Amino acid sequence: MSRLPEPPGAVSGRPNCRDSDAVDMEAVLLIGIQGSGKSTFYRERFFDTHVRINLDMLRTRSREKILLQACLAARQPFVVDNTNVRAAERKVYIEAAKAAGFKVVGYYFVPDAGGALRRNRARQGRKAVPVPGVLGTLKRLEPPLPEEGFDELYEVEIGADGFVVSP
Repeated sequence: MSRLPEPPGAVSGRPNCRDSDAVDMEAVLLIGIQGSGKSTFYRERFFDTHVRINLDMLRTRSREKILLQACLAARQPFVVDNTNVRAAERKVYIEAAKAAGFKVVGYYFVPDAGGALRRNRARQGRKAVPVPGVLGTLKRLEPPLPEEGFDELYEVEIGADGFVVSP
């Protein structure tokens, strides 16, 4: 895949999407194994417009649920930056977002075990995930389907010049 120039005012990596469109009641789910680039993608694409919901940071499902409910109640755009590898895990966020009137967008990080393990090795301290953990997540990975309730669903790969997003 090659990286195409984006039109003026476009949200980086979001085909045909302008800044003003991107932040209105949007729930974004990042889907992929550890080390696939999800958190970096969040920082590059959504840091200024969306609250980040991340279990590693929040440490408990209870805290995660509180933050999710706060975003829904405040109509605040958010990104769920977890592995979200099973449809059943994604369903919790999709149903809650849909019930609150949010548009649901998924970004599926196409598995690249070698690249993920290489990036994982570069992590410092507790952020590094043991190799069996990454490979176990890969085995459990269920690629997302539009039928799960996504309004938009994209694939993400890491190319020579950064993230490449395609429908």
